[in-house]
Formats: sequence, structure tokens, C-alpha cells
Amino acid sequence: MADLAAEQRAAQLAKEARVARKRLGFSGLGVLAALVLAIGVNLLAERLLPRLRVDLTENGLYTLSDGTRQVLAGLKDPVTLRLFYSRALGAEIPTYGAYADRVREILGEYVARSGGKLKLEVFDPEPFSETEDRAMGYGLQGVPLDQGGEQVWFGLVATNLVDEERTIPFFQPERERFLEYDLTRLVWELSNPRRPTVGVMTSLPLNGDPRAMMMRQPGAQPAVVMQQLRQFFTVKDVALDAQVIDEDIQVLLVAHAQRLSNAAQYAIDQFVMRGGKLIVLVDPHSESQASRPGPGGQPPTETSSQLDRLLNAWGVETPHDKVVLDLRGAWRVRAGATDRVQAVDYVAWYNLSGDSLARNEVVTAQLDQVTVASAGEVRRREGATVEFTPLLTSSPQSMLGDVAAVKNDPNPVRLLADFRADGQRRVLLARVRGALHSAFPDGPPPVAEGQTRPENFPAHRAETAGPANLVVGNDSDILEDRFWVRVQDFFGQQVASPISNNGALVANLADTLAGSDALITLRSRGESLRPFELVENIRRNADAQYRQTERQLQQRLEDTEKRLRELRQGQPTPGAPGAAPSGERNQAQTVITPEQRAEIDKARAEIVATRRQLRAVQLELRRDIEGLETWLRIVNIALVPALLTAFAIGLALVRARRRAAARA
Repeated sequence: MADLAAEQRAAQLAKEARVARKRLGFSGLGVLAALVLAIGVNLLAERLLPRLRVDLTENGLYTLSDGTRQVLAGLKDPVTLRLFYSRALGAEIPTYGAYADRVREILGEYVARSGGKLKLEVFDPEPFSETEDRAMGYGLQGVPLDQGGEQVWFGLVATNLVDEERTIPFFQPERERFLEYDLTRLVWELSNPRRPTVGVMTSLPLNGDPRAMMMRQPGAQPAVVMQQLRQFFTVKDVALDAQVIDEDIQVLLVAHAQRLSNAAQYAIDQFVMRGGKLIVLVDPHSESQASRPGPGGQPPTETSSQLDRLLNAWGVETPHDKVVLDLRGAWRVRAGATDRVQAVDYVAWYNLSGDSLARNEVVTAQLDQVTVASAGEVRRREGATVEFTPLLTSSPQSMLGDVAAVKNDPNPVRLLADFRADGQRRVLLARVRGALHSAFPDGPPPVAEGQTRPENFPAHRAETAGPANLVVGNDSDILEDRFWVRVQDFFGQQVASPISNNGALVANLADTLAGSDALITLRSRGESLRPFELVENIRRNADAQYRQTERQLQQRLEDTEKRLRELRQGQPTPGAPGAAPSGERNQAQTVITPEQRAEIDKARAEIVATRRQLRAVQLELRRDIEGLETWLRIVNIALVPALLTAFAIGLALVRARRRAAARA
């Protein structure tokens, strides 16, 4: 019986061993199958969904805008992007390392969305390497990292099939908000290498005044802003009586164009209806024109300009009977000869800076100040549906004044005496976008007597095919040299020194409008490096408390040190033990009494204690803030994994309970 039981036990053990081996084999096969499945899913996802990600950043930092996608979808020829980034820069300055990660990520998005038209190459230019020589040859900017002169690089070069190049010499974190715009602009320019053409229609002598040149008067040379435009664009003059705007003009600048005929206004209207980009600068009072004598040698009587028929039809108003006066940034001008004051603020001429410049717009974000003179207001008409984006606005220290006050008898003293700011901000320059209808719904106006229509006169268009883009300003003196630039003669050469950014503003406007509609719609984005706002608030509050305590301790320290100096000179403080009468206090005392010695020791101890308290307050300030910042970093980094782990454990417990309930 014992042998039989032993055999049965052995048989049972062998059976359990076979079952265990079988289970182990099945488990191994299961693990292998899971591994193969995971690899297969990853390979399939990488092939079919290479860029499937979720952008959880607040401002969508890694999500390309519709405008960028439109530009990438329209690429015809391949473009190669070469990113030169020194890893030593990120290791030494973590801010640049984080910014470089964002640049690489967004460039990867560009490549993925380009349909194979973009290729990205990343280089690490080590010192004295061929890669560094290559970066230098492309014209990128190297920055010294230390005293040894070692340079680091963080720039981008883009080339097309015909070896045309566009570069970003160095990625500046200060311009991170416009990273997408800069990259999209670079790609677009390589796919559209033709130099844009800007047309100029104006009554001002922007190209120089031959009469003034013959009389050797100031203002005879071409305006500096025109010289700058010709550096970047092909500039064509458009006659004031033009019936058609040439098709090769991408941007039309209409600056203080006076008394335009209906035919000329119709030409501008149809230019916009066909998709042309327009910059309109009207003026309630042109200081530029008023400062130049007319053909008869007398000052002109008419110094205003308006395009109400066109602008009103497009949802914009530019009143020409009022000017915007602003005290903030007002120019100091010479007062009249009969006035007692020598200089006074002329509130009709002023510099716009700070919050008067739209910081979220590409054209004005990097400008310091813009100068205007006798400017008028620009506003959207009631009921208009166009998108109206202010670019230049007055400060709250502004008001509206009659144009006659600056036109007929401009008296700075009287204008300032009558000035009463109303706290309102007024738009002086704005970008307008939207679907527009023609200001000539019945078609082209009749031809003037003695004129004929040009050949191939375009067919009438009643509305724009898509959103129109134009910029409207109510001041043409932005273009006047004397308000933004100083031109000096330097050994026979004219050297222009800007005092405002008017020229850069006009160039930026033309440059932005000369691009595609996709570029115009791009806005500034957020920044990837965001501080801990809670920590910053606590830091500011704690710092304020620390400064108050520090001031009290510092005052006590100074008083104690002063008392110590007096004691060392043998002059005890009044009321202290051993103090001499006031009559004897001026006599030199060469012997320090025991009471004075005790006071000196007490003062020294108080100084040491006060300094210790100062150090303790400062140490506690740093310790509290650093501790809170550390805990916030831990929470930000570990919170998501901890939540996922807790969710997984909870899910496992729920499943275990369900299985146990099913078995029961």
C-alpha cells in the first residue's frame, strides 16, 4: 500500500510538472506574442501615423497654424533646412537648450507636413571643425561662450534647388513668439524667389523735388523711406490718373493722394478686388506738404487727403476734420517769440512707444517708437464685419482737436493750454482683413472727356474672391524725413541716422503684405519657457517684506556704527553713563572710561547681532522660495506618472474584485 501511494504521488508530481512546463511555455509564447505585437503596432504606427501627437501646451506651441500648412502644401520644389546648433550652448545656458528643443520639434513638424518637400539636417559645429567653417561660410553668427574665445552656433540655413539661400543667423529667445512666422517666411521666400514689386501713388515729392533741388532747398533729395524700400523691393511709380494698376504690383502704397478722380479710385478698388495688397495713408493735415511752397511760391491751402468712398465701402472711417492730440511723447518745440517760455510740448507731434505699438503683430513687435504729426483717427464703421487690428494707438493722455488748430495758426502754447485728456485711446494705423465689396457696384465710372480706356481693360469684379488685406493709416507724415531721421553730410556723403522706426514700420508693412495671405494671418505665439508664476508672486511679496525688514535693520546698524565712532573718539552719547556736560563736550578726551568701554563693547555686539539678523532674513527668503520651487518642480514632473500609476493600480484592483465575484 505504501508503494502504491508513493507511485500515485510521483505520478501526481510528474503531472503537475508537465502542467507547469506547459503553462510556462504558454506564458513564454504569450510574452513573445505580446512583444511581436508591440513591435508590429509600433512599426505600423510609425509608418501610418508618423506624427500623431497631442499638443497640450496652452498656446499650441507645437501645432502649426493654418497659414503655415497652406504654405507647406503649396511647395513645388524641395527645400533643405540645415540647423547648426552647438550642444555646448545648451549645456552652459539651459534656456537656449530648451529653446533648441522647441526649434527642432517644430522643424520636425514642418518636415512631416511638407509631403517630402522639406529635408532637415542637424549639425553640431565643434570648434575649429569643418562644420564650423561651413556655418561661418553660410553667414551664420557665432557667439563666444567663454573667455577662451570658443564660439557656439544656433542658426538655420535653407536652400532650394537653384542654391538660393535664406538664413536665420542666430535664434534669439526674445523673438520666440515669432518663431513660426520666421520659419514660414523663410520657406515661402525660397519657393517664391521673385523680388516683390511695390507701387507708389502719392502727391508728395517722395522721389525728390526737382524745383527744390534747383533752388538748393532742403527736402530736394528722395525720401529716405523710398531709398529703404528700393533696397528690398522693385518700386514703381503709379500715376495719380491711372485707370488700371499693373498686374505685376503686389503691394500698392497710396500716400496722401489728393483729389483722385473716380477712374483712379476705381483702379485702386479693382486692384483690391483682384487680391492686391493695399497700404493707404490719408491725412487730415499734411505737415510735409504745408512746409513746402506751392508752384506759386505760397504755402498750399489744401493739405488734407481722403478716400472716403473706398474706405467707407470697406468698413473703415478716417475723419479728416479732427486730429488726435497726445501729451505722452509730445515733442518739445520752440515757443513763440512773444511767449515767456522757451520750449513747450507740442501735443500734435508725438512719439508712440510702449503699449502704443501692437506687440503681438509682426510689423510692430520689434519697434521702439514711431513718430506721427497731426495724425487723425482710424476706426471701424458701425456694422462692419471686417477684422480690424490696431497697429498704432494713442496713449490714454490724448484727445481729439479741430484740424484748424494745427492748420491755420498752430500755436503750441495755446494748444497745450486748451488740452484736456479724456482717457481714451485712438487708433492711428490699423490692419483690415475680410471679404470686401466694390465701392463701384455699378461697374467702372464713365471715362473723362478726352480720355480713352486702356487696352485689355480688366473685367469688373463686384467683390473679392477671398479675404482682402489692407493697412489704413490717417497720417502720411510717417514718411516725412524730419520726423524720424536726421540726414547729415559726412565728407560729401549723406548719412541718415534714424531717431524713430518709421522707415522700419513702412518696410515691415510692405514686406508682410508682399507675402502670401497665409503669412499675413500668422500671429505671435506663446513662449515655451514660462516661469512659475506662483513662485514669482511669493518671491515678490517676500522680497518686499525682506526689504522692509532690511531697511529697519540697516538703519539700526548705521545708528549703532555712528554711536560706536563717537565712543571711540571719546564722545559718549548724551544721557549715557560718563557723559560730559555740553560745555565740556568739545574738549578732546584721550582717556576712555570703563563706562565708555562697556558702551563700545555693547555697540559691537549689537552690530554683530544686527548683521546676523540681516543674513538670517536673506537666508530664510532664499530657503523658502527655493524649497517651494523644488516642490513645484517635483509636482509638475511626478504628478502625471503618479496619477497614471494610481489609475493602473485602481484598475487592477477593480478587475481583481470582478474576477473574485465571478468565481464566487
